[in-house]
Amino acid sequence: MGNNAGGLYALTEEHDEIRAAVREIAEREIAPYAAEVDAESRYPVEAQKALTTAGFHATHIPEAYGGEGADPIATCIVIEEVARVDASASLIPAVNKLGSMPIILSASEDLKQRVLPSIAAGEAMISYGLSEREAGSDAAAMRTRARQDGDTWVLNGTKAWITNSGVSSWYTVMAVTDPEKGANGISAFVVHADDPGFAVGPKERKMGIKGSPTCELYLTDCTIPADRVIGEPGTGFKTALKTLDFTRPTIGAQAVGIAQGALDAAVEYTRDRRQFGRAVSDFQGVQFMLADMAMQIEAARHLVYVAAARGVDGGPDLGRLCAAAKAFASDVAMKVTTDAVQLFGGAGYTQDFPVERMMRDAKITQIYEGTNQIQRMVIARSLLK
Repeated sequence: MGNNAGGLYALTEEHDEIRAAVREIAEREIAPYAAEVDAESRYPVEAQKALTTAGFHATHIPEAYGGEGADPIATCIVIEEVARVDASASLIPAVNKLGSMPIILSASEDLKQRVLPSIAAGEAMISYGLSEREAGSDAAAMRTRARQDGDTWVLNGTKAWITNSGVSSWYTVMAVTDPEKGANGISAFVVHADDPGFAVGPKERKMGIKGSPTCELYLTDCTIPADRVIGEPGTGFKTALKTLDFTRPTIGAQAVGIAQGALDAAVEYTRDRRQFGRAVSDFQGVQFMLADMAMQIEAARHLVYVAAARGVDGGPDLGRLCAAAKAFASDVAMKVTTDAVQLFGGAGYTQDFPVERMMRDAKITQIYEGTNQIQRMVIARSLLK
C-alpha cells in the first residue's frame, strides 16, 4: 500500500466474489425479514444465522484465532451489502469488529486466545462499552470505576447506548482505574455476560435500527479475573481511540449500503410508476435527483475504501481519513434516503415500502461512533496542527 496522501487501494477479484456472495445471502435470507424486524423491534435471528453459517459475521478476526483474516475493505463490503437490505442486521459484523478490535490491537496473547475464537466460530458475539449518559462525545468524562482486588478487578458503573447488548456474550468495557490521571487513567476490560454483578437494562425505544437491541449495562461490583484487562492499565482510552480509526470506515460502509439500497429502490419505483402518461423516471427533474444520489454514493464508497485500506499501513492522516469517510458517507446516506422518500411520493411515507425505514436507519449513522460534529473537529484539528 503506497504511503501517498490518499492511500491507494484496488478491489481484487476476491472482493468482487465476496460482494456477490453477501448480496446473494442478503437478498435471500435477510431482506425478506427486514420490514418485520423493524416493525416488531425484534433481533434479526435469520440474518445472524445466515451470516454465521457463511462465515460473514466477523470476517476481520485473524486466522490465528480461527477467523477469516479478511482485509478491512472486505469487511466493509460485507457490512455495506448487508446494510443495503437491513441496517440492523449489518450491525452484527460491524459491532463484532468494534467490540473485538481493542482486544486485537492491545490484549495479551492469552486473552486473545480466550475471547476471539468463540467470536470467529459464531458461538459468541461481542459489544463495546465506552459511552455513558453523561459521557457521550466527551467519553473521557466517564464515571464507571474499576479497582484491583487481589486477583480480580471489580467494576462499578453504568454504560449507555450499547449496541447488541443482551445478545452479545462478551463486552469490551472502559472504566476509570486512576481518577487523578484523566484520559490516561482509563483502562479497558473484557467482561462476560455470566460474570457476577453484570446486568443488561431494558431496550431503548429507537427511531431506527430497531432490530438491533440498544441497552444500558449495569456493573454492580462486577467481578472479573485480573487477566481480563486489555493491555496495561491506563492505556484503555488510547485503545478506544485507536479502535475507532479501524471502525469508523465500517460505519461509513453501513451508510453507503443504506444509501445504495434506497437508490436501488427509487430507480425501480420511478421506472414502474406512471404519471401524466409516462414513467416518472422520464422526467428530467427526477433523473437529476437520481444522478446526484448515484454520484454522492460513489464518492462516499471510494472514500470509505480508501480509509479502510489506510488502516492497514497506518500513516499520519489515518484519523482524518476515517473521520471524513464516516461523516461524508453518513451525511450522504441521510440526504439520499430523504430524496428516495421524496421520489416515492406519498407511498414513500408509508411502511409499505422500505425507504422510510432506510431514512430512519440512516439517521443514526450521523450520530454513533462519534457524531459528525466530532468528526469535523477531528478533521479540522488534523488540518490545523
